[in-house]
Amino acid sequence: MALPSSKAGSLIGAHLPDKKRAILSGALSVFGRDGFSRASIEAIAAEAHVSTRTIYNHFNDKATLFHRLIEESATQVAAAQIDIIDRYLRKVTDVRQDLIDFGVAWATPDPEHSAHFALVRYINADAIHIPVATIDAWQEAGPMRVRRELARYIAQIDDVGMLNVADPDLAAVHLTVLVTTHNPSLPSQTRHADEIANVVAAGVDVFLHGYSP
Repeated sequence: MALPSSKAGSLIGAHLPDKKRAILSGALSVFGRDGFSRASIEAIAAEAHVSTRTIYNHFNDKATLFHRLIEESATQVAAAQIDIIDRYLRKVTDVRQDLIDFGVAWATPDPEHSAHFALVRYINADAIHIPVATIDAWQEAGPMRVRRELARYIAQIDDVGMLNVADPDLAAVHLTVLVTTHNPSLPSQTRHADEIANVVAAGVDVFLHGYSP
């Protein structure tokens, strides 16, 4: 279920003008609820408390609005994920424990981002109707940006001899897959903290089995 626009709005950058931020917040709620194909400009206008003319004045059409929304939302979520990477992997002293701590933080769902991942679920389901340029923009603003940052930190850990990594980008893919206890792009799965910790620890051990010096 998508977040109400008032909550979803907190995920859209405060740097935007009020009307544009209201439109994007309303669009996040509506697209996350209805998907790209079924969402209407009228529904978004009602959610954002603006006229349809205002939306067209700012974004021209629904495809342009969706493109801008997924870029903005992915940028916000990527920033939060990169913050987790930096917090736990900036200075690694105990590679196993630090990777586990990172993995637990990474795998613990953040309710503030649930609207974004509802949107991503519809991108996956409705991709045939979404312009390729929009999907590429989402990947570049979000998942690929995060992967590059994680690969950079893995390369640093490799440089000090705690890992043996030939391809940091591939290692970043392996690590995120191994410590992900749920797919945020799928409907919510409730997991207890102990279960998350156990799955992450097992995943880190598999990762280290392949990448230890």
